[in-house]
Amino acid sequence: MKAQIRIAIFLFFIFSVSKSNAQNYELGKVSIAELEQKVHPKDSSAVAAILYRKGKVRIEYDPSEGFVALTDVETRIKIYKKEGYDWATQKVWYYNYYDLKERVFFNDAVTYNLVNGKIEKTKLKSDGTFDEVLNKYRGQKKITMPNVKEGSVIEFRYTIKCPRPSIIREWDFQTSIPVNYSEFSTFIPEYYDFNLRQKGYIFPKSVTEKKPKSVILTSKERSDGRVAETTFSTDKIDYIETQTTYKAIDFPAMKEEAFVNNIDNYVSSIQYELSSIKFPNSALKNFSTDWSSVTKTIYEYEDFGPELNKTGYFEDDLKILLAGKNTTEEKIAVILNYVKANVKWNGYMSYSCDSGVKKAYKEKTGNSADINLMLTAMLRYSGLTANPVLVSTRSNGIALFPNRTAFNYVIAAVETPNGNVLIDATEKFSAPNILPLRVLNWSGRLIRKDGTSEEINLMPAKTSEDTVFMNYSIDAEGKVTGKTRRQCTDYNAMITRDNIVGVKEEDYLEKLENQHGKIEISEYSRTNEKDILLPTIESYSFSGNNLCEVIGGKIYVSPMLFFTEDKNPFKQEVREYPVDFSYPFLDKYKITIQIPEGFVVETLPVSAVINMEDNLGSFKFNIAANANVLQLSIAHQINEAIISAEKYEMLKEYYQGMIAKETEKIVLKRI
Repeated sequence: MKAQIRIAIFLFFIFSVSKSNAQNYELGKVSIAELEQKVHPKDSSAVAAILYRKGKVRIEYDPSEGFVALTDVETRIKIYKKEGYDWATQKVWYYNYYDLKERVFFNDAVTYNLVNGKIEKTKLKSDGTFDEVLNKYRGQKKITMPNVKEGSVIEFRYTIKCPRPSIIREWDFQTSIPVNYSEFSTFIPEYYDFNLRQKGYIFPKSVTEKKPKSVILTSKERSDGRVAETTFSTDKIDYIETQTTYKAIDFPAMKEEAFVNNIDNYVSSIQYELSSIKFPNSALKNFSTDWSSVTKTIYEYEDFGPELNKTGYFEDDLKILLAGKNTTEEKIAVILNYVKANVKWNGYMSYSCDSGVKKAYKEKTGNSADINLMLTAMLRYSGLTANPVLVSTRSNGIALFPNRTAFNYVIAAVETPNGNVLIDATEKFSAPNILPLRVLNWSGRLIRKDGTSEEINLMPAKTSEDTVFMNYSIDAEGKVTGKTRRQCTDYNAMITRDNIVGVKEEDYLEKLENQHGKIEISEYSRTNEKDILLPTIESYSFSGNNLCEVIGGKIYVSPMLFFTEDKNPFKQEVREYPVDFSYPFLDKYKITIQIPEGFVVETLPVSAVINMEDNLGSFKFNIAANANVLQLSIAHQINEAIISAEKYEMLKEYYQGMIAKETEKIVLKRI
């Protein structure tokens, strides 16, 4: 008997302890232990953490609107450091245009602090809630939590009511801070069929079950007799609801790494895409299930395909422009330059027209679709085989799965015997096959007039070069005086032009001087600043007192001076994401060094060659001494725009070897 009592007491104790230590996933149940916690137990660098986040999406029947989607989200966040204060501001966007108006409601927003051992609550007031217009199609509800300090815990709930049950928002189980617990549930009637897709490197556990549900429909009828009467009737409709719940526990923060185009591409998340609808006594209605159906649907939109057929607004202007232009290259160049000069991009990204091509042409401004569908129509008018290419920009993420929202942009493509020429007229300094960097996001979908489509590789194959010619001399005190000429092609040239446009020359040079070790620049000149088909060229003279070290009568100098790469961008032990360089490149340096009279070379770096496997890249370092002149030739080449995570270790070692060689010093000593 005593043994049974001891076991009962033991079990009660274990249950009590486990219950007291368990996280309470319910608003209003913040514990003192949560408020006392100083650092995250599994990530001491975390500035904040999501203690729990629960979301529920219910497709329910509304008597006045029919089936609607209701999304409820509740969240508890711990703030550890001042750098985590940004998490006290929460934003939720919503659709807001003529045939799709969502509503967002925040409530139960409270900040908790520990004051003299007691929990202090500060509720969000109405002046902490804001409603903002993001663009023509979207608005945003925003709250800023009150009385947030280091150690605070904040809680809030919001609801999104969407009149279209087909829209279920993507749910992220990871973010830039640790997530202790994340739960996402969907409740979907049997009439709706969704495709489910997961992305990321870690996945939540899921449970699915089916349950009966019913809806009571009320209808009324009014009689036509001498005394009008209204009668009400009700119908009960039974259906099966599928409930799916995903649970993620202790998911790590997404850490930013060098050369990642958009880290959201690799976040653990779940996506729902409507596949079909089938109501009783109604025909099955299919929606986009593959890329062909997606692109065909988009092409038939009134603000896409029909806009390509409009030509009357530009024909007279284009006839004059195309006179004497017979080759494909001439036609592309003259039409691209004409559109860029006459229609300015308003900054909005979309694959569907906003103003429409005619209005954009007349008012000389439009979104990306207005401009690039206009460009496509003009190219077709000139006799070229031109088609639109749907794109998902870097900020929008990689279009991994077939769905209509995967794209947010459109460019033009001209078919030629040598392949497709890709063109974008929104960017001032873009050129044929030189697209804005925002567009370089793996692949797009080219759509033809008949609705067929094909995948188009957006990543550049041609190498962009950055060539530096530098001659400099060193005096006995270590002062360096020299001249530099820098020439950039293709993407490097476009980036250079973007950096200098609209910037006063004196401001640009001041920034350059500071970046290059506080040198002094004189005799600065530029060539081909606006001619996008030619390389950019910058030339200047320079001098600097901080480019060498003089120690014990010896001079120590890094031969590449301010062009030396001295930090490895790849620091992580393990890489989970591909390395995205945007485009292949070749950096070349031709350097001549005049050593001071009365000095000789004591130590000279040894020439070296580093090659990566599969021709991914190479580094060549050659140096030679001839009397008091040193000749240096360096080439650093990366041949692939994207390098897979599996080759990260090789790439990391390559950069380590390159940096070690570039940072080796030349040592000069007195004779």
